[in-house]
Amino acid sequence: MLINSELPPLQSLVVFEAAARLLSFTAAARELGTTQPAVSQQIRTLEVSLGAPLFERIYRGVVLTDAGHILLKTTQSSLQDLRNVMQKIKQKPTSQRITVATDFAFAAFWLMPRLPEFRRLHKDIDIRIQTSQSEVDLVSIEADVAILFGEGQYQGYLTEKLLPEQVYPVCSPKLLDEFSGFTNLTDLIKAPLLKLNADMGQKWMDWELLFQQQGAQWQPSESVMEFDNYTLLAQAAISGQGVGLGWSPLLDDFIQSGVLVALSDFAVQSDNGYYIVVSKKRAPTAPVSAFIDWLKS
Repeated sequence: MLINSELPPLQSLVVFEAAARLLSFTAAARELGTTQPAVSQQIRTLEVSLGAPLFERIYRGVVLTDAGHILLKTTQSSLQDLRNVMQKIKQKPTSQRITVATDFAFAAFWLMPRLPEFRRLHKDIDIRIQTSQSEVDLVSIEADVAILFGEGQYQGYLTEKLLPEQVYPVCSPKLLDEFSGFTNLTDLIKAPLLKLNADMGQKWMDWELLFQQQGAQWQPSESVMEFDNYTLLAQAAISGQGVGLGWSPLLDDFIQSGVLVALSDFAVQSDNGYYIVVSKKRAPTAPVSAFIDWLKS
């Protein structure tokens, strides 16, 4: 049986989850309404209590250690359970709560950094985010609004394109220097490539298709790391472990800050993209309409 001294304060886990999800102490402080030094102190205290580092400090950012990855998975699951219980207890009117379904990457890299602005404009509307890497799961979720990647064809749903698919290779400045830049696509094959494994039926851009659209012959790299989660792939690219594919504008903040470099000469665009998806069976409530208008703005 656990005693209180064996568990860290809940607030330190909340701070850790935000910093680990956003890969930024500064962004976590902004989201939590506190200061960057306060976040750093909370993380240091948690690391001391665990006797293990949770983050590796890199130039202009942080990446998770193995211990950090393990703690993040459990913390997010536990915090989500707590949120679900709290929401049931509060029993707020459903008309003022929106359930939004989307994938991990869009939630972490696009939606969450912008959501404080919506909450500032609409203090009376609560947002519940449900994420999955599977498009099938996301379509089946009873959400008020879904933001899905694909062709925008979903039977029984109304769709509107929010963001087109624009893809380009990305890597850390350190790796770019290590390979003295990449003049052409053939040069990229010499570097470790980071690959996203899509579920059956998903149509994310992959390396082979990017080469094809650029009119270049695809030759598999000798070194490939595969991921089933785009957030982990982005962390690997940031830490200099290889070259990944970046979806605009998901990684724009990392590129603008210099943590990642976009190899925009090799950019391609497809007819796919992120779509706003709502059911045809029910008219959107006022809070849902407000959220959709905010997304499109």
